[in-house]
Amino acid sequence: QVQLVESGGGLVQAGGSLRLSCVASGRTLSSYGVGWFRQAPGKEREFVAAVSASGFPTHYADSVKGRFTISRDNAKNTVYLQMNSLKPEDTAVYYCAQHNWAILTTTSTDFGSWGQGTQVTVSS
Repeated sequence: QVQLVESGGGLVQAGGSLRLSCVASGRTLSSYGVGWFRQAPGKEREFVAAVSASGFPTHYADSVKGRFTISRDNAKNTVYLQMNSLKPEDTAVYYCAQHNWAILTTTSTDFGSWGQGTQVTVSS
């Protein structure tokens, strides 16, 4: 079974940027789609972005379109989330997960092998 580890979170001012990484071990991720989700205190986990095994297509939540970019480097078994123009409402724990089906979706129940998450805090 694949293990996913997120990194790259931190504290940043509004308008700043961060790049999150999701590194896989135990098995290659190259045959699977991968998604990023986030969960803010007191809120449910929500979809952020997803990328198919080939790198296309990608899906984004409306709240991050034009600001976030998901990409992958299959040679490094890594998926990235570039986050620009960050807002205080982006503050959350960010998780990556492996997509379990052939057709890429945005529903959390279609994902598994969740990582432990990385904290992103955006100050105003």
